[in-house]
Amino acid sequence: MSCAVCPGSFDPITLGHIDVIERAQRMFDEVVVAVAHNSAKNYLFTDEERLTLAREAVAHLPGVRVELITGLVADFAREVNAQAIVKGVRGSADYDSEMPMSLLNRHLSGVETVFVMGEPSLAHIASSFVKELARYGGPYEDMVPLNVARALKEKVEA
Repeated sequence: MSCAVCPGSFDPITLGHIDVIERAQRMFDEVVVAVAHNSAKNYLFTDEERLTLAREAVAHLPGVRVELITGLVADFAREVNAQAIVKGVRGSADYDSEMPMSLLNRHLSGVETVFVMGEPSLAHIASSFVKELARYGGPYEDMVPLNVARALKEKVEA
């Protein structure tokens, strides 16, 4: 049984993330969406909220589960017996930033990283952009799953 890990902060999960997870799901028997916790980051959503939003957003995908990770992605990939770490890339800037991490993860765990080119029509979507749009009243609803759009609206109006 093949397994892949799709790591990220998912603050919040976007349609771009869902696109990459769906593609990974077609390539591997099991996909573990690894919601990362980094104590140095300031998240809009709590760990539990990010976990819940991601679980709701991928509930329609058989063979996909969502877990919170608090340590290294390389260690987590080994723990779940993953054959690959799947990362979405929107362009050369994403590749340039992801490539050194993929080499480090391979060095630490022996697990290869598979880069999936994002859907071009979603290439402009980033969690940071979505959060800014939400904070300033811009349109973001077509960039995230419905459950995330609702949660963002509640969060920024609070």
